[in-house]
Amino acid sequence: MFFRQLQAAEATLSYFFGCGSCHVGVVVDPVLGDEAWYLEEAKKQDVAITHIFDTHVHADHYSGARALAEKTGALYCLHESNVGRVKFPFEALRDRQQISVGNVLIEVMHTPGHTPDSICLVVSDRRRSEEPWFILSGDSMFVGAIGRPDLAGQEREMASVLFDSLHQRILALPESVELYPGHTSGSVCGAGISGKPMSTLGFEKRWNPLLSMKREVFIEALTQDIPPKPAEIERWVAFNLGTE
Repeated sequence: MFFRQLQAAEATLSYFFGCGSCHVGVVVDPVLGDEAWYLEEAKKQDVAITHIFDTHVHADHYSGARALAEKTGALYCLHESNVGRVKFPFEALRDRQQISVGNVLIEVMHTPGHTPDSICLVVSDRRRSEEPWFILSGDSMFVGAIGRPDLAGQEREMASVLFDSLHQRILALPESVELYPGHTSGSVCGAGISGKPMSTLGFEKRWNPLLSMKREVFIEALTQDIPPKPAEIERWVAFNLGTE
């Protein structure tokens, strides 16, 4: 397996990984303007980009997924809840759907809360083990922080939904699983995000105080410390939905 992490605009963490021996790879959460970097990395790695994932319809930056899909012919993938909402064709992903990329296995995990369509990607390298190696958590869970629950409105209700996504889905994975989030420090998508670009689920369970809270305390804590919405949020969302 090869794996690349790119820190992009708006403190976004984007990813490029896949199976070098089978010459295939995928991109996760690319930012508009970074297409040349992925094309150059694919050339260096001698791989074809087959899938491009957005972990949700982003509200804090312009997604580069459509532009990169047009340049590569890769499938642009979003959760199926966006059918009828997004105004351009995409590959609709189902919860627990598995996607093989050579020897790499990706399982889709629907984790609503930050947004209704949020997903995580649970990744295994079958040349090493069938067990999951790492999770790309999008904006559901960060290093030292949790995603903001207010972007879809009804922040208390969404915070409760996110509590279930965290405890019933993400934290049900083995503690050894590595965590690669969608943002690092400086992002408005969560309060108190660490500048360290990765962690493990075990470390977060022990040291992220939000993860040890009961539901009502979690909801109060998460909804009391929400950063201001970015000024360009409506333009970003309209672009990413294809409605502008």
